[in-house]
Amino acid sequence: MAIYKYKAISERGQVLEGYQEAQSEAEVITILKSNNYYPIVIEEDRGSHLREELISKRITKKDLAVFCRQFYTMLNAGISIINSLDILERQTENRTIKRAISIVLEDVQKGFTLSEGMKKHGKVFPPLLVNMVEAGEVSGNLDVLMERMAIHYEKENKIENKIKNALIYPVVLSIVALGVVIFLLTVVMPTFISMFQTSGLILPTPTRILLTISDWLTLYWYIFIGIILLFIVALTFIGKTENGRLFYDTLKIRIPGIRNMNIKIITSRFTRTLSTLLSSGIPLLQALDVVGRVVGNKLVENQIKKAGEDIKKGVPMSRTIKDMNLFPPMVDSMIRIGEESGALDDILYKTADFYDEEVEASMEKITTMLEPVLIVIMALVIGFIVIAMALPMFDMVGNIEM
Repeated sequence: MAIYKYKAISERGQVLEGYQEAQSEAEVITILKSNNYYPIVIEEDRGSHLREELISKRITKKDLAVFCRQFYTMLNAGISIINSLDILERQTENRTIKRAISIVLEDVQKGFTLSEGMKKHGKVFPPLLVNMVEAGEVSGNLDVLMERMAIHYEKENKIENKIKNALIYPVVLSIVALGVVIFLLTVVMPTFISMFQTSGLILPTPTRILLTISDWLTLYWYIFIGIILLFIVALTFIGKTENGRLFYDTLKIRIPGIRNMNIKIITSRFTRTLSTLLSSGIPLLQALDVVGRVVGNKLVENQIKKAGEDIKKGVPMSRTIKDMNLFPPMVDSMIRIGEESGALDDILYKTADFYDEEVEASMEKITTMLEPVLIVIMALVIGFIVIAMALPMFDMVGNIEM
């Protein structure tokens, strides 16, 4: 990726100058035209430090929640958008957001709308937030929609934190177990090798297997590390491709054990995001397009696109959701009730709250199940190593007594 400096003209004839991160000039032209800007000059900004600033820190849900909450507070207090952006730029700690806000502020001062300025920074401001800002500008309720987005990202951040916290113990226990096994095989086991080799005993099968593994780890440790690194790089590369991501995302909702939890997470994200968009006046088809890009699963995104095409043909949304055969039965039933009552956004919001609690319960259940399973596996592996080391010693003691 590179940073390109461009000069373009809007439909209203205003001249716009700015920076865009992209793979090539052609991609910059495509991005500008998609935003109804007509490029005049595009050149790579090789000497600028903008690239480091734009990608220096990852944007988290917490960062977005804080941004929306602070923006809402200032707008609700009667502070103008320009002054609010200026204050946000000075007090935001995340350098990536700070730089993006700075560029957006410049665009707004030149006469562009806030949504037009944010749209150029897709890696900082998600499509969901941009669409909500655009709806707020049209309706005149930008402060209200900023509050809704703050609540939305706060709940998203809460779910992510619960998932991370639930995985901490299993991950730490697995690392400790792996470290203990490697220590026993590479440090403790070699001290017994010479003893076993000079004893003249016929070593038991478990001991011979353990000695072979110990020799491999001691002599060819760099090969094992290389294989592991190569495996990780290959998985990462595959995951960045379209088909690879689709394959991984399909596994997430197909593998028993994690299937139900992932479906509940996707359901919660789908219903909450769609509720937020619909309650803000975004048309259903446009809302579905945005939701498809934020659910975090390529397979579900493709199914939502297909559902959108069916809705265009007049098929009820509840029917299309049911035909997807991805969401729990409760979802299409609740959507049908919402369609009949005319309160679809409210029904979806309540459904999202329900599945938020379901996600939390599922995480606790999985964590509770993983702990004893990992402990048993760890005990079996370490127990096998100890027994394999002890068996020859028993034989040696028996020979001495004879």
